[in-house]
Amino acid sequence: MFWDEGPYEDAAKADAMSAILAEVAKAKAENLPIIAVRQEWSIPSTKIIARLTMRGQAIEGTPGTQIAKPFEGLAEHVLVKRVQDAFEKGELDELLERLDVGKLRIVGLDFRYCVAKTALAARQRGYAVEVATRATLCVNQTAGDETRGILSSNAVILR
Repeated sequence: MFWDEGPYEDAAKADAMSAILAEVAKAKAENLPIIAVRQEWSIPSTKIIARLTMRGQAIEGTPGTQIAKPFEGLAEHVLVKRVQDAFEKGELDELLERLDVGKLRIVGLDFRYCVAKTALAARQRGYAVEVATRATLCVNQTAGDETRGILSSNAVILR
C-alpha cells in the first residue's frame, strides 16, 4: 500500500527499487537470509491513527497490505508487524536467533519511521546494523537528515 499509493515520487521509487533489488541479489549471492516485514496496523489504537492520519492505509484485512509487487517472492521469510518497530511482537527476535544472524542490513520505507525504529531496536538487542540508504525512501528529507544523525549516534552504519 505504502509503496503503490504512498507519497513517494516515481523517480525516487525507481531508484530505491533498483537499489533494493541489488541488495537482495547481493544477499542471495552470499547465501544470506532475506526477511521481508510487511505492515498491518492491527492494534485498535494504531487502526484509529491510520484512519485519521494515513487515509486508512495498511489496516489489517484491507487491500494493499501484501508485499509490493516488485518484491513479491524475494524473501524466504515474511513477517507482519503491527507498529513501526519490526521487533515488537518477538517473532523477528526468534527468527534471527534460529537463523544465527548477528548483523542486519535494512532496506525499505519509510527511512524516518519503520526503518529507523527497527534499526534502533536491533541495536538495543546488540545486532550490528547497516541501513542501505539508497534502498530506502523518506517523505521528509529534512526530518530524514535528523534521523540520520540519530541513527549514526546509535552506531547504525549508513551506507
